[in-house]
Amino acid sequence: MTTAPDTSRTMPLPAARPDASPRPRRLAEPGGALWEGAGLVTFSFSNGGAFLLQVMEPSIAAVVDQHSVFRTDPVGRGLRSLASVMMWVYADEESLEEVERLRQLHAPLESVDADGVRHTALSSGPWAWVLLTGMHAFTEAVRVFGEKADRDEVEQVYEEMKQLMRGFRVAEKEIPATYDDFCAHFDRVVTEHLRDTKVAHDFLEGSRRPGPPLQLPRALHPLWRVATAPLGHFQHLAILGMVPPSARETLGVRWGRRQDVQLKVFGRVVGRLLPLLPERVRYFPIAYEARRLDRVRREQPGDGAAIRKAERRLRRAIDRRPT
Repeated sequence: MTTAPDTSRTMPLPAARPDASPRPRRLAEPGGALWEGAGLVTFSFSNGGAFLLQVMEPSIAAVVDQHSVFRTDPVGRGLRSLASVMMWVYADEESLEEVERLRQLHAPLESVDADGVRHTALSSGPWAWVLLTGMHAFTEAVRVFGEKADRDEVEQVYEEMKQLMRGFRVAEKEIPATYDDFCAHFDRVVTEHLRDTKVAHDFLEGSRRPGPPLQLPRALHPLWRVATAPLGHFQHLAILGMVPPSARETLGVRWGRRQDVQLKVFGRVVGRLLPLLPERVRYFPIAYEARRLDRVRREQPGDGAAIRKAERRLRRAIDRRPT
């Protein structure tokens, strides 16, 4: 069998506008839309939809199929991915170090699919697609769990996502110039390029019935299955409900009025309860400590002791993250 060349370029190119701006010194800015929204605990629901769209992309699916542990260690993989995203948004200049760590981790990963086509993890188009699905997930999280965002807010989020993509060294030709360009490109990739992959179906099944953590004793596995059944139901519901209908059609999965009503009710309940919770509960630990540090710096600029204490708390949260 002859191995064909890398297929990353079969992914459609967006309408891009080359930008010679220097690489940002951090991926996200304090006080921005990503700063306010990415660290919320509801991110764990919206992130699943992004991953599903990623593993419907042929190159990503081939590499994930061979190298990811999402089947054997779904909880560990999910926690590590979540911690990495928190580093992107809330770790200031360390966010770029996290990017380099991820690039080094993914650089050697490649796979040859059943048709003999070679795929690499850092292929230009698929590498960009990972982050572009994040833009879709962010807007879907607002739709399901929050209030409808106006046009200016969505445009601002996309400008922040472009900064994040440049920090990830995404090729300029892969970055849609405007939010409208992003929407057109996203729809085209979903309808013309994404495929019905085994990896996508395995992920969906795992989201419905989350496997136990590797360190959990086998005797407790039945208890785990019972305890996580409600979470699995809503996680599976959110994943399918936050991807475009055309993606569900490609996968051949059912989505009817009953599922739509369930997601709306779930989103409305969570969206109303979330603001009532303390900030420490609403946000993941790294996000909470970063926001706390930023607040201390703004409100107590002359209090060196308070700033150093807040810095130490953030450092502990970062050092304790799974990697």
